[in-house]
Amino acid sequence: MLEIKLARADTSDRCTSFRQFVPERTLWPSASSRGPMTSETRQPVRQSRCRFCDAPLDATFVDLGLSPLCESFVLASALNDPETFYPLHVYVCGECFLVQLEEFVPPEEIFREYAYFSSFSDSWLAHARSYVESISQRLALDQASQVVELASNDGYLLQYFVERDIPVLGIEPAANVAKVAEERGIETLVEFFGADLAAKLVDGGLRADLVIGNNVLAQVPDINDFVAGIAAILGQTGVVTMEFPHLARLVEENQFDTIYHEHFSYFSLGTARRIFAAHGMTLFDVDQIATHGGSIRIYARHDADDSKPVSQRVASLLRHEQEQGLDTLAYYRTFTEKAQKVRYDLLEFLIDAKRAGKRVAGYGAPGKGNTLLNYCGIRPDLLEFTVDRSTYKHGRYLPGTRIPIHEPSQIFEARPDYVLILPWNIKDEIMEQMSEIAEWGGRFVVAIPELQVLG
Repeated sequence: MLEIKLARADTSDRCTSFRQFVPERTLWPSASSRGPMTSETRQPVRQSRCRFCDAPLDATFVDLGLSPLCESFVLASALNDPETFYPLHVYVCGECFLVQLEEFVPPEEIFREYAYFSSFSDSWLAHARSYVESISQRLALDQASQVVELASNDGYLLQYFVERDIPVLGIEPAANVAKVAEERGIETLVEFFGADLAAKLVDGGLRADLVIGNNVLAQVPDINDFVAGIAAILGQTGVVTMEFPHLARLVEENQFDTIYHEHFSYFSLGTARRIFAAHGMTLFDVDQIATHGGSIRIYARHDADDSKPVSQRVASLLRHEQEQGLDTLAYYRTFTEKAQKVRYDLLEFLIDAKRAGKRVAGYGAPGKGNTLLNYCGIRPDLLEFTVDRSTYKHGRYLPGTRIPIHEPSQIFEARPDYVLILPWNIKDEIMEQMSEIAEWGGRFVVAIPELQVLG
């Protein structure tokens, strides 16, 4: 039986043997060797039925019009090229209440080269470190354990397990992001995770004591294949933790801008429990956490593992969802009006500022910001530019709106009257970083959950 401990210092022999179980293309390739997608690439599925339970989809949650892919930043050399816009029409299943988008493009087109690097957010790194400390203690993880992270990005989280000498394996489909993780010494497979890859890993002797998925469950079009893969690689007494924005908070806080094409689904605890139960897993605990405007972290195990009793926190949150009406279609049908109010208020503010001779710039170039700006029809005449800490985005333009992206120092050179914070979920971090705008009387603005001008 092949032992896979890919975070150890001497991995050459294991990696050589590992290739017999996972095709060469899953290991990190150079940009020049990736080439175009082949006929083997899975085509998008245009569904009129629920991607989980196959019930008909005919109830609208919200229709945000047309928008390009939120991470398809435009190069200066391509400013005269056309862009493809896709519907952002969100449905809710009347049977399992999974909120979902149609799949217009295959995941390969969205994620093979990705513009989001987790390590650029200080608060997110702090969240990751805190999680690693907590879960390592809770599960007694050590050098004999195996941790697997799905959508491991640039190694932002696994690096803290490596510091503890706990073996890790990252699985990340974006080659440009995975390269950063590899440079940090974090063994990473460049591959989309599902049942097929899980079977290859199991054949190679991999069984995970901990499977992690932070903000990835929403990004999977074939949810059943993904969760089936998790069940396959999870050890007999292993634990799965998944973090995702809580649908109830999305509705309560009017977070419609977190809807974009790379997020295929949006989850309540009740719906997540149904999905994992369909694949032989029990949700035994849940945490409510502040990240991304209000998320939940679920803990799952195999049904047969009775060593982990179901926490009262699960029953409590399920009861809260039921009291709020998340298991009724009526709950979902009023969301459109909330989104429209944000659009009208933000446009009114920007137009009034323009007429008064005020300058407005943005901070951040997140996916949520692109949804907001495209839904509102905002262009450089109302928002001159935005800035971002990610060097990958500098010199590029926001998709659809063609608003230029600069480095943060541009704020201090331009001295705008207002800075519109697009990643509102980390507004406190940003306001601290950019506090010097008070020197010229600059003020911060957020649009979600409602328009606010902040000191």
